[in-house]
Amino acid sequence: MRVAVLGPIRVSADDGTSIDVGGARLRGLLARLALSAGQVVQAESLVDALWGEHPPAGAAKALHALVYRLRKALGSVAVESVATGYRLWVRAEDVDADRFEDLAARGRRELAADRPDRAAALLGEALALWRGPALADVLDAPFSGTAAARLEELRIAAAEDRFDAGLRLGHHTAILADLEAASAEHPLRERLAALRMRALHAAGRQADALGVFEQVRSTLADQLGIDPSEELRTTRLAVLRGEREVPRARAEAGPGRLPAPLTSFIGRDDELELLSRLLETSRLVTVVGPGGAGKTRLALEAASRHRTHRRDRVWLVSLAGTDVVAEAVLGALSAPGARPVGGGPAEPVDQVAELLGGAEAVLVLDNCEHLVAAAAEFTGRLLERRPYLTVLATSREPLGVIGEAICRLGPLPRPAAVRLFTDRATAVRPGVVLDDAPVIDIVRRLDGLPLALELAAARLRTMDADQIAQRLDDRFRLLASGNRSAQPRQRTMHAVIDWSWDLLTDEEKTLARRLSVFPAGTGAAAIEAICSGQALPPGDIAYVLGSLVDKSIVERASGGYRMLETIRAYAAGKLDVAGERETTRDRFTRHFADLAEEHGPLLRSHEQEESLRLFDTEYDNLVHALRTALDGHDATTAARLVATLHWYWMMVRYEPRGESFVARVLEFGDELPPDARAAFEILRATGNDEPAVTLDRVRTLIEEGARTGALERYPTLLVATLFMGYGAGLDGLAEREIARTRSRSDSWAVACTFFVEAIIGNHRGDWEAAAAAAERASHSFEETGDRLSTALVLTLVAQTRSVRGDHDGAIAAYERAIALTSHHGITHRLGLAVERMRAGDPAGARRDIEIAERVAGERGQQPQRLEVMATLMELYRRSGEVERADRELDRMERATFGSPLPPGNAINGFVLTARMANLLTAGDAKRARELLPDIVRIPAALRDLALAAQQLARLLWLEGDPGGAATALGMSQAIRGAFDHGDPELRELAASLAERLGPAEYDTAYRRGARMPRQDVIDRLTE
Repeated sequence: MRVAVLGPIRVSADDGTSIDVGGARLRGLLARLALSAGQVVQAESLVDALWGEHPPAGAAKALHALVYRLRKALGSVAVESVATGYRLWVRAEDVDADRFEDLAARGRRELAADRPDRAAALLGEALALWRGPALADVLDAPFSGTAAARLEELRIAAAEDRFDAGLRLGHHTAILADLEAASAEHPLRERLAALRMRALHAAGRQADALGVFEQVRSTLADQLGIDPSEELRTTRLAVLRGEREVPRARAEAGPGRLPAPLTSFIGRDDELELLSRLLETSRLVTVVGPGGAGKTRLALEAASRHRTHRRDRVWLVSLAGTDVVAEAVLGALSAPGARPVGGGPAEPVDQVAELLGGAEAVLVLDNCEHLVAAAAEFTGRLLERRPYLTVLATSREPLGVIGEAICRLGPLPRPAAVRLFTDRATAVRPGVVLDDAPVIDIVRRLDGLPLALELAAARLRTMDADQIAQRLDDRFRLLASGNRSAQPRQRTMHAVIDWSWDLLTDEEKTLARRLSVFPAGTGAAAIEAICSGQALPPGDIAYVLGSLVDKSIVERASGGYRMLETIRAYAAGKLDVAGERETTRDRFTRHFADLAEEHGPLLRSHEQEESLRLFDTEYDNLVHALRTALDGHDATTAARLVATLHWYWMMVRYEPRGESFVARVLEFGDELPPDARAAFEILRATGNDEPAVTLDRVRTLIEEGARTGALERYPTLLVATLFMGYGAGLDGLAEREIARTRSRSDSWAVACTFFVEAIIGNHRGDWEAAAAAAERASHSFEETGDRLSTALVLTLVAQTRSVRGDHDGAIAAYERAIALTSHHGITHRLGLAVERMRAGDPAGARRDIEIAERVAGERGQQPQRLEVMATLMELYRRSGEVERADRELDRMERATFGSPLPPGNAINGFVLTARMANLLTAGDAKRARELLPDIVRIPAALRDLALAAQQLARLLWLEGDPGGAATALGMSQAIRGAFDHGDPELRELAASLAERLGPAEYDTAYRRGARMPRQDVIDRLTE
């Protein structure tokens, strides 16, 4: 028998003969049972499905009567009665909806594997099953709305996949008409719009493609109040550049991002639908179920389909192996470009809130069961701070937070469990033919637990299904007298892992248990270094590792290897039994301390890129080694790790736990060598959380750093130490250390001294000295091979050239910085965009902003998005679109002011200054004057005082005081050390003032400001 629901409900016998099922409610019953083919549907669920919230008085009898009529139409054995409900005896593949989903999923996998021809064929076959709207003649049934909407969403997604495959095959002309029709039907589908743009572009209609983007952007803004997705922005950029191929998304997940699924998602459609609904209505949703039930897989599938995932606003945090929830979350949020705009509040939950930002987001907290109380407290506090955040948790028990919605996960229904086992079986043995009896027996014995089924399926490489069933029978009989206090499914999970373990060779067991010390994926080199030994020679590691992958004990992931957490926990127990935990742990910490120390100098050399990749790949293991050393009171190893990681944290990856790690190392006190202790005291004194230190304390720190040799052994401390000295007014002490550094042979440290001189020169208004020092620092860093520092200093070089009016030189410096490194690329790119604005190239500036916006979208970090908003606002302002600039500034305020930022935070100062610039550009002197007291109250350390003087000049000009305006312009030179010749707005203002006053009077008024003592100007601007 076959049942069709993708259109009007139709039934046919095996020979194709049509079977008449009369009556809308009877067809509704058939459809509802068919959508759960082979599964029992509870009678209460059927009553709700057919009559909704107001069933008739005799609903049970009415349902029974409908079942009786359905049996008459289909045959008495077609509908089975069980104790609590009914089941339609039809195979899943004989229901067109199930067949469609299977074909669509296979087509999507082929597309992901870049096999568009096979994808197009499968997707075409899937879409051909549709004969009209799903459940077309039973849409009045209460259940049908949700079910039909779900199927329709899958149909649209499959159509998008088919269009994508067609484009990859070069069939843009053939699919364009269908794409136009689909886009008109679904104007808010961003992927459809992107595909349509690609098709138009391929057809040579670039202007039409760009018109689609503008149309969709306007529709999204008007109807949803959101910006286009990263995919649409990327497509637009490709069209502008004339690129026919749009860059594909990166396969490797970034920090905290959802990992790419390694296998298909099978058997949890109802739970997935429920979870998707709960994520729309509840801010805390917990997936609850036993170990091995597939909680994590279901949560990741739901999160990957959520709209926030398309906007890179989903983070995954595993709480396994940690005892501090906030620290684990901060670890997942640590990433390039994630540094908070205000330096980061001290309270961990506030740090998390700021790093997440105020926009809609989903935070997935995985494996909460051993930290339920802590996870509940943290989640409650975080949700209070972030009204647009949803937390999706997985746990073996609910968190118990008010408002928590629960999605309970039991065993897979037998048909789905059979499908899962069969799918995994054909993956390990393509073409295998399985008899139903042993497969059903395996599924029954394994309680439908997905992880247990996957482990068992992996054994088909060396056994057949009958042998697996027999082995399971022996294993469970043996365990029957074991721990009866455990839940039955927990005993099942333990049994199947135990069975899989017993089938490993001695070498495989040794490697598997030692691998449990790794909290994250790692490369083969680290595994060989840590896990080899007398019983497991290094040369055998690669072969044994491959065997563990074949047996599903270990997974290949992102070029490395990892263990599923359930298996890792089991293997860790075996490591304890073997008495190897302490030895393996020590080898782990020593290996990563050696690795960090070896690559520390390389991070600042011509081998920088390779070493950065290694740090990025092994970051979680490096931090775990550090925490292990701290917890194990291993002062030497902890100090070695922090000493190297600290520079990486400063230059590459913001680590919100960094200052607490430094503080914990200092707790070792006299156990630290004198130079290490002096170094870490300097690190603590220069941290964000450290209160202002006294003059005597600064002097002592610098003297101790020099006396112990810390500044020579740890050259990465030099910049912070010199800034601390200059900031305390100890110029002589700082200059002494600069001279000592330049007398030694460390060329990287010498480059640091020029960098410090450039910054101090800028800060003190010695423009020429600062410009010369920046050029020398740039050349010196480039000679060492440190691309990161070279790029950083090049931005200073660009700024000095820009102030001189050398726009070509400034643009060249920014472009060189971008070419040198991808780290901080957004900041460098946005600096280039501003320079293009100053050079009179708004179109070029917009292109650079769009590139930065796309990258910021990929990384999903709030600070980077704020940078983009700020630069876009400046573009609008300089283009005379003040209202758009104000709207962009409003958007920026909404994105930040929900954060727990202190009033003196840098972002608050920026917003006020930008608001003043908009008012001045609009010519609104009255409101600008009213805003001035707020501007003055911004702390001097957070203000660009030269810019403040320039804004004062513009305000005075608008108020009819040209002499005062000219003097204020001169004050900007007193602050900066030079007039900003590269700003066309200032040049225009200066020309207008000279014309109004006359050259001589203007020059006199200007010099009056330029010759004022710098401190007098600062006092006047901040009084």
